[in-house]
This record gives sequence, C-alpha cells and structure tokens, in this order.
Amino acid sequence: MAFLGGLSLVLGIVGIFVPLLPTTPFLLLTAALWVRSSPRLYAWLLAHRRLGPYIRQFRENRAIPLRAKVVSLTLLWATLLYCILAVVDAWWWAQLGLLAVAVGVTWHILSFATLRK
Repeated sequence: MAFLGGLSLVLGIVGIFVPLLPTTPFLLLTAALWVRSSPRLYAWLLAHRRLGPYIRQFRENRAIPLRAKVVSLTLLWATLLYCILAVVDAWWWAQLGLLAVAVGVTWHILSFATLRK
C-alpha cells in the first residue's frame, strides 16, 4: 500500500504540470493509501508545505481554489487546442475526441465548489 501511495503521489505531482492528468484525485488516493499503511508518510504528506494545504482544503471543503481552476483550465485548453489545430489536424475523429476530453475535464473541474481565500 505504501508503494502504491508513492506511485499515486508521483502521478499527482506530474499532474500539476500535465493538463490531462488529474492532480487532486491522485493526491487524495495517496493520502487514503498512506493513512492505512504508513502513518509516518501520511503525516509527512499533510505537513508538506505545498501539498498538505491543498489536500486538507479539498478534504475539508470539497472545493478547488479559484486560482487552481483558472490555471488548470487555461493550460488544459491551450494544450488541447494546440493539439487539435496543429498536431492531429488531419484526423477529424482525433480532434473530436480531444475536444470531448477537454469538455469533460472542464465540466469535472467546474463541478467542484470554488474555494475563495
């Protein structure tokens, strides 16, 4: 379980920089796996300067900060529009698929409440 928690932590951190990889679910999975398997790692995660507040706020409020929503959606749409218009411009079905992914992820992010500081 601790290994799987570490793997989900890595995926969550990568998700900070990769628009299609969700950060919050992986960090919450990390917390859930470590709370059962390694209280020491769980305490470290919650005490982490950057990740800890993010996890605690989401667990307590079921909300995403406004800045995180704006940055996530901006990066998501910039990346996918580039892919749709420049990378897979010859394949209409791939363009449609990427557009569907963008709409789905946008809907998912906007479905959470907005945390205002």
